[in-house]
Amino acid sequence: MFRRILAATFIVAIAAALLVAAWPQLFSLEQAAGVAQVVSLRGLAAAAAFVAVVGLTLISLLSVSLRRFAASLAIVALAFSALTLAVLSTRGFGSPGFETKAEGDVTVLSWNTLGDAPGAATIAELALLNDADVVALPETTRELGFEIAQLMADSGRPMWVHTVAYDQVSKARSTTILISTDLGEYTVDESARTTMTLPSLVAVPQNGEGPTLVAVHAVAPIQGEMTNWRSDLEWLAEQCRTSNTILAGDFNSTLDHYATLADGGDFALGSCVDAASATDNAAVGTWPTQLPSLLGAPIDHIMASADWTVTGMRVIESHDGDGSDHRPIVATLTPTQ
Repeated sequence: MFRRILAATFIVAIAAALLVAAWPQLFSLEQAAGVAQVVSLRGLAAAAAFVAVVGLTLISLLSVSLRRFAASLAIVALAFSALTLAVLSTRGFGSPGFETKAEGDVTVLSWNTLGDAPGAATIAELALLNDADVVALPETTRELGFEIAQLMADSGRPMWVHTVAYDQVSKARSTTILISTDLGEYTVDESARTTMTLPSLVAVPQNGEGPTLVAVHAVAPIQGEMTNWRSDLEWLAEQCRTSNTILAGDFNSTLDHYATLADGGDFALGSCVDAASATDNAAVGTWPTQLPSLLGAPIDHIMASADWTVTGMRVIESHDGDGSDHRPIVATLTPTQ
């Protein structure tokens, strides 16, 4: 009798833990330590649960004494895997189509370069290939930014370069943005602190007519940084509550983490729409490149206020071997009519 009670208690505990992992928003735990990390890797969690289902099913078939216990755990794991896959399917496993770019459209490219790792030539080539008007580059130094801009200018695509660096000790403490001269001149307050540990950058048009551009680098939700991570997400939500704003970069968070920060069901964060979510690409992982994209975490985003409509977005998987542990993303935004 005691063994049965113990087994039942264990099964219920596992079921409760998996329910929290599958939909932490139900318990307001999406930003809790441990849960925040697990829910970031939904695809990997679903795959691991399915492997567990297979293993537990074999145990239940081969062991008489463990049959009920193993079968019950297999059912729980299968339910978790199915629920997680259902959530991922609603977000989209990839739809890379773009509408023809029109006058007034803005194409945004974002890539966390892991401290300049891909090199100027690779980044410039990617930006030119995608006709990028804005290039957000977390973990990219001012020096590399100017090298990229020079290569793009040589190809007939001149760009302004702005960088914010909290220090020169680590390249991860720099964030750079390139802005097409066609969008006009931009001003950046390089003395202003934005996100807590790693710098984000806010570029404002000098003539007041273009969009405000935010190159994002929130800190990762790791031990010792959880408070700063939550503060970063709140700061990003505030940027998303201003009009005519485009954000791009490494948010170190997924759609699951924004449950209490979205201003309604139509928005991902604050009053911003997420480009990946709007185009059925939000289940495609951008980090780490060592994992297949459907098992990774979609933590890099391009978001925009309601002044912009997303007309195309994709996660670029062709550069997984170019040094960074993040995949580039690109989106085209059209002024909302």
